[in-house]
Amino acid sequence: MNVIYPLAVPKGRRLCCEVCEAPAERMCTACTVTYYCGPVHQKADWGSIHAKICQLLIPLRTSMPFFNSEEERQHGLQQLQRRQEHLIEFCYTVAQKYLFEGRHEDAVPAALHSLRFRMNVHGLSSVELVPAYLLLAEASLGLGRIVQAEEYLSQAQWTVLKSTDCSNATHSLLHRNLGLLYIAKKNLEEARYHLANDIYFASCAFGTEDVRTSGGYFHLANIFYSLKKMELADTLYTKVSEIWYTYLSSHYQALLHARTQQTDLLGKQFMNDTGLDEAQEAEAIRILTSILIIQESTSTQAPQKGILILKTLGILYYLMLEFSKVSFPQKSSCLSGDSKASRHLPQLCFAHYPNSRLSLLNIPSLVM
Repeated sequence: MNVIYPLAVPKGRRLCCEVCEAPAERMCTACTVTYYCGPVHQKADWGSIHAKICQLLIPLRTSMPFFNSEEERQHGLQQLQRRQEHLIEFCYTVAQKYLFEGRHEDAVPAALHSLRFRMNVHGLSSVELVPAYLLLAEASLGLGRIVQAEEYLSQAQWTVLKSTDCSNATHSLLHRNLGLLYIAKKNLEEARYHLANDIYFASCAFGTEDVRTSGGYFHLANIFYSLKKMELADTLYTKVSEIWYTYLSSHYQALLHARTQQTDLLGKQFMNDTGLDEAQEAEAIRILTSILIIQESTSTQAPQKGILILKTLGILYYLMLEFSKVSFPQKSSCLSGDSKASRHLPQLCFAHYPNSRLSLLNIPSLVM
């Protein structure tokens, strides 16, 4: 049974729902340390993050064992903190991945877990809470809850203002989310201001040509596209494509040079290292696919731009070992039968990756 009986709860102890913090009426029978207000939130949390961390929560939410010495006690406390730090990053990455995949409802429980673990480790006013607030704000925007998104962003802004050691990377994330908020509110002038600041702070933290800076270029390009400023939008979209292509092709060549391949029993060699976490991979797929769709509808005279994106996606899927996706859309306008570039695409791919399985893909059949 997963129903909580009030008389069985110790006096003075309040059990709260993991998702909404309302009084709990049921618990997870697998870990017995997580509580919910009802089956809806229990199912939502399980599908989002709880199934992945259920057993990891037990040592964090139960009393510590008796230790024979102070040294053992300190070692136990250090292990506990390391577990929480691991869960902070894991929940954060899972929530990010859901957001890039457009699964905003699923992102909320994972982001809430990341926020609570951050509070436990860093305190209630630490700047380390800001990334979790920003995740919750972005998820709220995706769900159309603008007021709630503003509340999370206000909390993040206030935390940053109180901090004296906030990193450029955190400033970048804050301005990016403020830009997305103002896009949702149709205030494009204010959105441009914040996205410009996002690019500035990301460039200070990572450099102007880093994949972590490319998100700011992409969102700014979307604004120019909505304003019908096609030349500016196309310039930024092209820059984003080139940043990702440069990163992935350089990473692939570095892996080849270092010979960091995994060999199976049949002697086949595979590579499954993109140098990115799951959230960054999902971001790359979303951004590049969006740009491809836009360029196909607006840039029929420049098929090479579409080809660059397709090659970039091909490298990414190959490094992710998703070989079934390393193909090109048959109906892609940039690969139409009349396109001169389409006839040279197999040679282009082979020239860049002459000794790999990527050069042996059945590309001609996909550009009929």
